[in-house]
Amino acid sequence: MSAPEIILRDLTPGLLALPWDRPLGEWSPAEVPLVDVSVGPSRHLVRFVETDGRRWALKELPHRIARREFTVLRRMEDEELPAVRPAGVVYQPADTAILVTRFLEGSWQYRRLFMRLPPNRPAHRARLFDAMAGLLVELHRHGIFWGDCSLANTLFMRDGQLLQAFMVDAETSEIHPSLSDGQRRFDLDILVENVAGGMIDLAERLDRPPEIHPQLMAEAFAIPERYEALWSALNAAPTFSFGDRYRVEGKIRELNELGFAVEEVKLQPAGDAPDKVTMQVGVGDRRFHARRLQELTGLDVGEGQASVLLGDLEAHRAWLCRRDGRDPSDAETAASWLETCFRPGCRRAHQAVGGVGSPVQAYCDLLEVRWILSEREGADVGDARSLAALAGRAPRDSAARAAVVEPSTGWFSVPE
Repeated sequence: MSAPEIILRDLTPGLLALPWDRPLGEWSPAEVPLVDVSVGPSRHLVRFVETDGRRWALKELPHRIARREFTVLRRMEDEELPAVRPAGVVYQPADTAILVTRFLEGSWQYRRLFMRLPPNRPAHRARLFDAMAGLLVELHRHGIFWGDCSLANTLFMRDGQLLQAFMVDAETSEIHPSLSDGQRRFDLDILVENVAGGMIDLAERLDRPPEIHPQLMAEAFAIPERYEALWSALNAAPTFSFGDRYRVEGKIRELNELGFAVEEVKLQPAGDAPDKVTMQVGVGDRRFHARRLQELTGLDVGEGQASVLLGDLEAHRAWLCRRDGRDPSDAETAASWLETCFRPGCRRAHQAVGGVGSPVQAYCDLLEVRWILSEREGADVGDARSLAALAGRAPRDSAARAAVVEPSTGWFSVPE
């Protein structure tokens, strides 16, 4: 057999040593560190390996499709968009290629989670669909047409008390300078059709009563409303009186709360009305709080996690101010918070949940549980009681833990 063409961006000894000259289906667990990961049905062969302390997803594809998917994923990585990261591609003879992506640790396939959710949890599904709609908005803002969004092709991760959806399959994706309204609508129609079909398929596989089918269909057909609401918030060009420029600050605050950094605000005369202006806002990446936290502390975390941690940081600043009788600097506050709150808190919270997930997410969960208990008591209950509640409530199985979403209070429903 002719030697394959190998392109690896993560050049580790274990990855390089894999038998790239052989079809993926012939790899044997006796000679390759294969890992069993349930991914559901796929049109192409997908296998997982673990080398050099990391896990990789490998997918067998024709050359043309593998080249296109690798290109799209590289572009998404450059734009810091939520998608699996491409680690390489291997072109074998006979028009067979193997695409290598980094396994997204701590993520769960939408399809697998929906299989675990009871049918009477519409609010739980709504949060997941919000994240899916947000993902599609992000892709469309950057000129990426997905073409195959579905329950099987979308992953999600917990990000603080938010959910973040990720693209895991870019076989049908296309990159454009921008998308027309027709392209966006077509991509959204594909999402609705795939999600509705996937929901009905799961309901039948799980022997759910047929009476639930209309509800599931209605939930799928409501996703465009979620999409349009976010798209409108990002792209609306409101017109108002020149004297009402305070509305600029309100718009910026609205976008910041959604996680978007505002890079430019443009006010232009509104046609025939001399005292009216139209506002256009240039919006950057959805990492407003993440970048702020990184500036202050050097931590690189998710947007939702950063929002939670910034609140904790500001609470620590207030405590320092009361203790010392002066306003501490940003550097003083960050150093003290990292040493006395964040690092020990991550360690204790991660131990409390049995090492499941990331230490940062565990600490965010601890802060959420502490807030719930303190609100109930009318006073701060402290870390000891919060850790005990976190340890007693958090399932040790990651998928089960992902399924305990409580929309009213984040991810935990702390018993009385």
